[in-house]
Amino acid sequence: MQADLRADLSVGVQADFSTPVPKTFGITPQGTAWRRYGSDGQGAPVVLIHGVGMAKDVWTPQINDLAADFDVLVYDMWGHGQSALVEGPPALSQYAQQLRDLLDTIGLAQVRVVGHSMGALVALEFALECPARCTGVVAMNAVFTRSEEQRLLVHQRASELLHHGIQANLDDTLKRWFGIGNPDTALAEALSRKLLQEVNRQGYASAYQVFATSDAVHAPRLPQLQPPALFFTGEFDPNSTPAMSYEMARLAPRGSALVLMGHRHMMSLTAPEEVSLVLRDALNHFTE
Repeated sequence: MQADLRADLSVGVQADFSTPVPKTFGITPQGTAWRRYGSDGQGAPVVLIHGVGMAKDVWTPQINDLAADFDVLVYDMWGHGQSALVEGPPALSQYAQQLRDLLDTIGLAQVRVVGHSMGALVALEFALECPARCTGVVAMNAVFTRSEEQRLLVHQRASELLHHGIQANLDDTLKRWFGIGNPDTALAEALSRKLLQEVNRQGYASAYQVFATSDAVHAPRLPQLQPPALFFTGEFDPNSTPAMSYEMARLAPRGSALVLMGHRHMMSLTAPEEVSLVLRDALNHFTE
């Protein structure tokens, strides 16, 4: 299924950007910082995985919506937020292993997984490697088989981060994510800027290297993806394009694609009501 969702969709729900209070939280023996929201054991468990340069707080609007009916788990990727740095040059498999270890630590056998940007790569890697533990996956603003031009640009950004830090391309990053001068996205842009400025330089640069080089790793494997999957992106996302989501959905046996019209890479913040509605619907349908 391929479909477009209009950005002015009336959902009857106002996004809540206030910081939620977790039911439980901690840091695993491996060094992963996590928080859990909702009624433990009451709703279906859902994991939200943030993108490169972000942290678990970027999911605040979705946590505030989904925790009413789901057991929501968020965590910081290696080298982000409060999580430890991974030793040596990291690989995508290490980020998926981080999720497996976290689930083992807190005692969750099966989960639905939602990942944004690099988090979508981690979510798909987890779903491919642990199909018995993943009952459904949503890959938001995911990258897939970049063009040569896109590949050159992302490698250039990775090199700038490695040698000069986030300030080297902070404004350009926010411009790609949000466009230019839109007052309606000021709150979302401010949160993203704050998280980018707080991220560990080494952790961000290491993760970005993985992000820059992993866009094609799932191409030969998606036809073996067992869980149902939704590939969901924004109409104007220049690097996680609708064409990428449509192609991933075509390859995945139980895949579908959805495009949120009028939005870009950080649509979870610029259209939080619409995104939460889509996630809620997908997560519920994964049980069918």
